[in-house]
Amino acid sequence: MNVVNSAYPDLSFTSEVERNTSHLYEKVRKVIPEIEWPVYAPLIHRINQLKAQKNAVILGHNYMTPEIFHCVADMTGDSLALARSASKTDADIIVMGGVHFMAETAKLLNPTKKVLIPDTGAGCTLAESITAEDVRKLKAQYPGVPVITYVNTSAEVKAESDICCTSGNAVEIVNGLGVPRVIMLPDEYLALNTAKLVKCEVITWKGRCVVHEQFSPADIRGLRETNPGVVVLAHPECSPEVIAVADYAGSTAGMIDYVAKHRPPKVVLVTECSMSDNVAADFPELDFVKPCNLCPFMKKIELSNILWALESEQNEVHIDPAIAVRARVSVERMLNGWKPGQ
Repeated sequence: MNVVNSAYPDLSFTSEVERNTSHLYEKVRKVIPEIEWPVYAPLIHRINQLKAQKNAVILGHNYMTPEIFHCVADMTGDSLALARSASKTDADIIVMGGVHFMAETAKLLNPTKKVLIPDTGAGCTLAESITAEDVRKLKAQYPGVPVITYVNTSAEVKAESDICCTSGNAVEIVNGLGVPRVIMLPDEYLALNTAKLVKCEVITWKGRCVVHEQFSPADIRGLRETNPGVVVLAHPECSPEVIAVADYAGSTAGMIDYVAKHRPPKVVLVTECSMSDNVAADFPELDFVKPCNLCPFMKKIELSNILWALESEQNEVHIDPAIAVRARVSVERMLNGWKPGQ
């Protein structure tokens, strides 16, 4: 585990720290108990100082804990939003508040910048479910069929793909290709749920998200029984059976948009549980029911190792240049629009 360097200034909850972080605590008061704030505040204060000193930014995924998401992250959102933010930043250093494939994507779009991952063990079951060799075998089995790869994959897998997608734009990407058949990797449930909304055949892979595959229709029925009137929003990485009994299915950004537009008095987000805390901080008047399935990889990112990464500038992400050139194409095609033959 990374530890705070002994050369750091004293990380005590001083009056200066309290004064400089009080506005941040007001944002998260509903989701972080007051007794915990003196532990977080000195780390938050020091991280924000270092960002200014080093021209660094922190990208915070929606699954980060609230003290990261609301108090030190400069750019927040789902994987698509973070990819777009990464492509536009003029920072010298990018720290990824997310998992390793997200840090790789940031590096692909910012090859001359220093990209840091606070914990190299922050992986992803989806990214680990498929290899570049697997993709090459599929392309040989289905010659000429475009390969659409979820951003939750390694750079090596992206390099073997035609275009990337996210849970928020999967339907748009598939329809935009205008072909009768696509290969969609590696999330089986996202591919199956997308297939119900498009007009072409979708060839799937057996990858699953460790968080979303845990949810079942019985869980949703139980939530409705114990919380009458609750509105159920589910992530498309859940099984088609779960999606069928939800009120709405969409990416994390789609869920946030739904809450902002409809303001359901009682709502449950069927996804990683830190997401509910982060959205609840923005909508304190709503009642969020919180089934808590944690992502063990996202939770490897903490304030302490973000501070360590900023101070030490270690755990830099590197990608083989030959792989990066090809992987970058699939990501940029997602961001800029692409059709086969272009």
